[in-house]
Amino acid sequence: MPEQNAARPSVPAGAAQHGVWLTERLGLAGRNYHMPLGAAFERIDPAALALAWEDVLDRHPVLCCALAERDGVLHLVPTGPRSSLLVADARADSVAEFAKRLEEETARPFRLETGPSVRATLYRRPDGRAHLLTVAHHAVFDGMSKDLLLADLAAAYNARRLGRTPALTVEQPAPQAPPPADLVAQAAQWYAGRWTDRAEVALPGAGRPAATPGGPAESVDRLLGPVEHRALHTAARMAGVSVFELLLAAAHALLLRYGNEDAAIAVPLSTRSPGRHDAVGLYVNELPLPVPAVDQDTTGLAGFARAVRARLREIYPFRGVPFGLAVRGLTPRVGLTPVTLSYRRRGADPLFEDAGAAVDWAVSNHSARTTLNLQVVDGPDRAQISLQYDPAVVPPDAARRIAGHYATLLDAAVADPDRPLAELPLLGDAELHAVTEGWNATATDTPATPGLTVLDLIDRRAALTPDAVAVTAADETLDHRTLAARSTALARTLRARGIGPGSLVAVHLERTARLPVALLAVLRTGAAYLPLDPAHPAARLAFLLADSGADLLLSDRRPPAELLDVAPVLLVPDTGPATPLAAPPTGRPGPGDTAYVLYTSGSTGRPKGVAVGHRALANLLGSFAERLGSGPGHVWLGLTSLSFDIAALELFLPLATGGRLVLAPDGLAVDGPGLLRLIAAEGVTHAQATPSGWRVLLAAGPGRTGLTALAGGEALPLPLARELRAAVARLFNVYGPTETTIWSTCAEIPAEPQRIGIGRPIANTRAYVVDGRLRPVPVGLPGELLLGGDGLALGYLGRPALTADRFVPDPFGPPGSRLYRTGDLAAWDGEGALDYLGRIDQQVKIRGHRIEPGEIESALLEHPQVAEAAVTVHHGPDGEPRLAAHLVGAADPAALREHLLRMLPAAMVPRHFTTLDRLPLTPNGKLDRRALPAPPAEAVAPASAGARATGDRVTDALCAIWCEVLGLPEVGPQDDLFDLGGHSLTIIRISSRIRETFGVEVDFDVFFDTPTVAGIAEAVARLR
Repeated sequence: MPEQNAARPSVPAGAAQHGVWLTERLGLAGRNYHMPLGAAFERIDPAALALAWEDVLDRHPVLCCALAERDGVLHLVPTGPRSSLLVADARADSVAEFAKRLEEETARPFRLETGPSVRATLYRRPDGRAHLLTVAHHAVFDGMSKDLLLADLAAAYNARRLGRTPALTVEQPAPQAPPPADLVAQAAQWYAGRWTDRAEVALPGAGRPAATPGGPAESVDRLLGPVEHRALHTAARMAGVSVFELLLAAAHALLLRYGNEDAAIAVPLSTRSPGRHDAVGLYVNELPLPVPAVDQDTTGLAGFARAVRARLREIYPFRGVPFGLAVRGLTPRVGLTPVTLSYRRRGADPLFEDAGAAVDWAVSNHSARTTLNLQVVDGPDRAQISLQYDPAVVPPDAARRIAGHYATLLDAAVADPDRPLAELPLLGDAELHAVTEGWNATATDTPATPGLTVLDLIDRRAALTPDAVAVTAADETLDHRTLAARSTALARTLRARGIGPGSLVAVHLERTARLPVALLAVLRTGAAYLPLDPAHPAARLAFLLADSGADLLLSDRRPPAELLDVAPVLLVPDTGPATPLAAPPTGRPGPGDTAYVLYTSGSTGRPKGVAVGHRALANLLGSFAERLGSGPGHVWLGLTSLSFDIAALELFLPLATGGRLVLAPDGLAVDGPGLLRLIAAEGVTHAQATPSGWRVLLAAGPGRTGLTALAGGEALPLPLARELRAAVARLFNVYGPTETTIWSTCAEIPAEPQRIGIGRPIANTRAYVVDGRLRPVPVGLPGELLLGGDGLALGYLGRPALTADRFVPDPFGPPGSRLYRTGDLAAWDGEGALDYLGRIDQQVKIRGHRIEPGEIESALLEHPQVAEAAVTVHHGPDGEPRLAAHLVGAADPAALREHLLRMLPAAMVPRHFTTLDRLPLTPNGKLDRRALPAPPAEAVAPASAGARATGDRVTDALCAIWCEVLGLPEVGPQDDLFDLGGHSLTIIRISSRIRETFGVEVDFDVFFDTPTVAGIAEAVARLR
């Protein structure tokens, strides 16, 4: 066939083609712009099809064009060579081999600067069957072009097969006029305040998106058959919306239910003018649609879809405005938002006469366009819904769950379009069972199950091995017989003072052998103990004593004067009889009685007392005795202050299991070398501490020890976990609030861990991750962690309203059971273990990004020169939140910023870095965020026009170029290109002028990395 392209003139490219070309030039597109289309034939005439293909290329010359820049303007230029139909032999291919061949052909690169921009291959089988694959580049092709190309190809084939020349009208490429300036201004005004450029949204199980998307993609597909298809169309018609609007509303509803209150979904909108309906080409513009605000408790999908429809009609007037013109500083990307949706309605398949053709309209290019791309091809009686995803961000099992959530929500909404969004189900039966029952199947027999208390367990062990050493302290060593005798004698004294069941005894003792004696004595009377650390301020101790209504203060010395007027005092004798008395005091506790009351900090500033029962404490000890294999011969380090609830585990577990308690003296917790000496001298086998406490030990250089270590009380950073795991025999990361009795979940950390989770619920403990309405959230999605089971505390002492607020009915457990709302963020990991994600009240949004300070802290600790890190949020002079980092180490702030930018979005990089000798700790050894110093005050920088004449030839020339291209009277070296109204089209023109003036080619990505005249001047200087 004669060549016809040479005589055709070039035309300026449209704005959408500029965007595609620039993204390709920046290396961001991969195969994302490759648009495949497939058709299978039972039989085909290859010669007729080859002629028909040439007819299609004649009708649509744009398919034979290249994209070339001329003087800063991009043109569609006719190319010399045409891409004729290639016939290939696929006779020997297996199914897998043929699929691989199709994928390789789809991925084969195009050269936009030379063309052509489309290719077609017919793969023939020995039985006469064949498969046609066409691949076109998005620069000259869109979704509707698929229908046009295949319809024209079928018409031409049918004619050529009969020996006739098809009557096809040639559709010449036409220039697309740029949008009017006033329309661009309207678009910019509409998106101001509605658009936040974000790299991620909350998706179940999703990780952080890659800096450069476009890697291999996978998909989860769903076919809506005739019945489902009819129901979908009926629901849309009854709601007064299109199917596209209903599906888009369902996608927005899903993101809302995932907690994305202000997310946008980008959708491609047609820009075809009335005269271009039959023309192949690029006639779409992708625009983001921010979610409309509705009340999820009252609005159903039908009403929500109408709100989506109204919002769509707000952006339709500027559907022809490239988004980069409307929003300044938009970086090139294949998809505008992490979640995109494309919908295409098609008619019946084109008829290839006597060919037995079946068209595959949804062939994938196997490239991740965005994190999630929902592609819908809606046919006459069925629809194909494909959830395409980036497996580097969303694991396949998570993608399958997300697709299931969308299907579950959509099906429920189609069945009842007025059912409120908040009530629409998300989780399928299997996932709901896993998060409510399967992963909470922790019921097992422990010492608490038959109704034993901690005191019962300790006394049983004493009866078995009365002469075994129970306690080693700095002042003396006690065997089980002596411990029981002294505690029994002191209990009789307490009973004589009126102490019994229902009483509360404050314990104010130094860390000597009298401490465990006193605790057991209080329990023997049936009373509960209240720990008062002598190292704490007397005013605070007086408050706790008064607020608790303690009946007695038990001390080993005269307490501070502030305490003497609050409660009567009993001094503990330093010695006691060596054999148990014949008649122990009556009033032993039962499983439902209170064992201790421990005060925790309150969000209002007022400490609150948590009452913990014997059943809860016995369940904890039984669970950890089994989990750790703790028993006779094991030596536990009693290191923690009694006012920190974890002390109960290290004090009582060795006494209940036949081990030995080594009671560390006061002050040793911060003396690393002294602590190591004590561990070595006493043969300690088990120890627990907060991560801050373990840092003290590691700083002393312990080397390899045989310890079984428990870390809890605050988040365990991965770098610290790796260092600690290398120094101990076993490491457990444990989690639990005081209100659920010390530890509620546990994870053993392997050697060289890659991530740190908080593990699974311990025995007889249930865990749920819920949303704001206390409904289970999908696996992998953050939510508030609720805990229930035998470990639940009895409530807050004397505060019934607070107890009712935090201890809520358990809708998933036995009748009458309760759950504690921890206020912590967590997520299921997909295998029944939990990840801790920080505190709900510490979460902050900065420039639309949801930020957890703990994530930044973990990233900082990955830097080799950072030993400890804490990140806080404060507000700048403009009222906007700012991040500040507090560090122990010698890292330079500039190096830290560079380090963080390699791992985190820019919005998560702190504004200030403060170096400290050490991070402040609470008396319980946790990080004291309130004691961190405030960052330096920021002054509000006045607006500055910047210097205009610099005397530097390159800088001044660049300023002149920017003035010329942007139409401005003057530009300064520090002026930002995008603040001045620049966009991707102006970058092409500026780059062309730089090439003419300086003879160098500045990469386009430099303009986005350093968008100031000064930054570009440096790049030019390096290239000259």
